Amino acid sequence: MMRVLIVGLGHMGLSHAIAHHKLEGAEIVGLVNRSVLPLPEELRGYRFFRSFEEGMQTQPDLVVIATYSDSHADYACTAMDAGAHVFVEKPLATNVTDAVRVVNKAKETQRKLCVGYILRHHPSWVTLISEARKLGGPYVFRLNLNQQSTGDHWETHKALMQTTSPIVDCGVHYVDVMCQITDAKPIRVSGMGVRLSNELAEDMYNYGHFQVFFADGSVGWYEAGWGPMISETAFFVKDIVSPNGSVSITEGNKGASSDVEGHTKVGGILVHKPSGDHLIEMPNEPDHQGLCDAEQTFMLQAINENIDLSRHMIDAVQSLAICIAADESIRTSLPVALVDQAQ
Repeated sequence: MMRVLIVGLGHMGLSHAIAHHKLEGAEIVGLVNRSVLPLPEELRGYRFFRSFEEGMQTQPDLVVIATYSDSHADYACTAMDAGAHVFVEKPLATNVTDAVRVVNKAKETQRKLCVGYILRHHPSWVTLISEARKLGGPYVFRLNLNQQSTGDHWETHKALMQTTSPIVDCGVHYVDVMCQITDAKPIRVSGMGVRLSNELAEDMYNYGHFQVFFADGSVGWYEAGWGPMISETAFFVKDIVSPNGSVSITEGNKGASSDVEGHTKVGGILVHKPSGDHLIEMPNEPDHQGLCDAEQTFMLQAINENIDLSRHMIDAVQSLAICIAADESIRTSLPVALVDQAQ
């Protein structure tokens, strides 16, 4: 039985906890959150701790980290030093140095490290990537995810932006998709951003846009914005173009941009070629909880079957490095050359 500690009980942490509550072979030994909060009925019987250190006294086999980004690296390394495997929500860290430190700790301790790239477990996104690769490059990637947030959602976004900008927090997902499709080395990033609210620190921006250039000639842009001023128009664009056609997610604008369930819904995948169009219907898509269930099922499988996660860890560092470079470009108003972080 895998003894599991859940650290951080926000939206993602609660979903991961519910996944382990249901999974055979998993036993939740504790829930950790800095503040006491109402829990779903199925989680109310578990031990509750106010600090990471207290939770670690349960001696878990697996630690699921879903706290704010600036604590990810330290918590992950501490957990692996204590003998636990780690699932950590994206981004892996708030800087590349810390991300590499976490990966090196996984290698040193021979623990499994999995990063919460939820789209890797979504059958529709797996299909999108496969269909794009069939077309062949070079590619143009047109991706965004803007969120008009108010009330509690805006408060959550402001808390996240104390340490991490929208293009880093969300961008790692979609840069990871770009990298899986082209499989070419990223070479340069250029970005721009704007602070659209006086409620943010002067050195933080809540709208960002960047371009990434790949060695095979592929190019891509990603856009992300958070806040009550963000437009609902064209907030969800997922479009990949190649010399031989294009692949796009259709029916993306379902509901409001603040609807987290809508961020992973695909509806259909439109494959366009000069010879004609083909719509791939994607019925019975997993919801957000279903995707978290799939992530944690894979995590247990990776541990029990000793799956090699080396490429997964390399990809996690690379996608973060691209987004961090974009953040640097925004802050310096200069393009940033990328160096190989996969050592």
